[in-house]
Amino acid sequence: MCRSGKGGKGSMHLRHVKYNPNGGPDGGDGGKGGSIILRGNHNYWTLLHLKYERHIFAEHGGNGGRDKCHGTDGKDIYIDVPCGTVVYNAETGKYICDVTYDGQEVMLLKGGRGGLGNFQFRTATNQAPRYAQPGEPMQEMTIILELKLLADVGLVGFPNAGKSTLVSTLSNAKPKIANYPFTTMEPSLGIVGYRDGKSFVMADIPGIIEGASEGKGLGLRFLRHIERNSLLLFMVPGDTDDIKREYEILLNELQQFNPEMLDKHRVLAVTKCDLLDEELIEMLCETLPQDLPVVFISAVTGYGLDELKDVLWRELNAESNKIQGIMAEDSLVHRDKDMSMFAQELADEGEDEDIEYVDVEDVEDLEDFEYEDEEV
Repeated sequence: MCRSGKGGKGSMHLRHVKYNPNGGPDGGDGGKGGSIILRGNHNYWTLLHLKYERHIFAEHGGNGGRDKCHGTDGKDIYIDVPCGTVVYNAETGKYICDVTYDGQEVMLLKGGRGGLGNFQFRTATNQAPRYAQPGEPMQEMTIILELKLLADVGLVGFPNAGKSTLVSTLSNAKPKIANYPFTTMEPSLGIVGYRDGKSFVMADIPGIIEGASEGKGLGLRFLRHIERNSLLLFMVPGDTDDIKREYEILLNELQQFNPEMLDKHRVLAVTKCDLLDEELIEMLCETLPQDLPVVFISAVTGYGLDELKDVLWRELNAESNKIQGIMAEDSLVHRDKDMSMFAQELADEGEDEDIEYVDVEDVEDLEDFEYEDEEV
């Protein structure tokens, strides 16, 4: 839960000193409450640093004082998040904002303005105003922070297509590998080394199925990560009955989720080619789509992996892909979060969404809410 600071109260004070008994109003203004600001930071890759920081409260503005003393401004709170963080309202599931680049600042909750002191209300016909403004109230909101993975290459394929095996072979990442569907339940990143010390980031996305754009399987939970990838690597096993048909199903799911994703560069990798012979590979080449590069690979034997890295590096550095990367920021789809699915996610992580928190400061604020006594 995040809460901005409330504005300080304006002071209602009349100056009364020796030799100047009718000094007039001199109540100062209240200070501004602190704001909650999200800031993109490329040094962070996860939201783990916020796991145990569940309540973030900004400072309240100080009250105005006599002699036109201005109240102190509350300190703004900056929440550093990795680039690619999306913010939702936890109560309604509505999309709020998206932090996309390093140094970007997004005002999440604005601090309340301080109230004006009675000095600001003096006029020729009202030379001793006996009133002042209260400060604006604080704003509070319970939010959900989600990180969409940022990677150069995103793996797209059905369950058990060999995505995790490829990432574990090309990088030091150690995703779970087993012979059953939906082995990968969480996205993982691996840094793939290339020639002359060059490298690129590959994202292992959990497998999608037909109807994923409608929420089937892991559905929308992981399709959103594919938006953040510069290049899409489609992976279809070589022992599939119709490789082109499976590729078209995957492509259709991406189109249903966000049509702009079809503008990304694509590469097709036919996996598990250790089960195929050269004659069968030549026969398959005639049935594969002709509008994108196709590479036959086997992550177990290492067959075709060098060729795959060459193709990926060439596509990543293509001029048309760089232009597309600049324009891709406006093509992201921001859907409201399905709160029914979020409740299940909390249960899976062992969280209790029914816990109610009481802040001691809220009780203390009630005691301090009385106005200053009028001094004459």
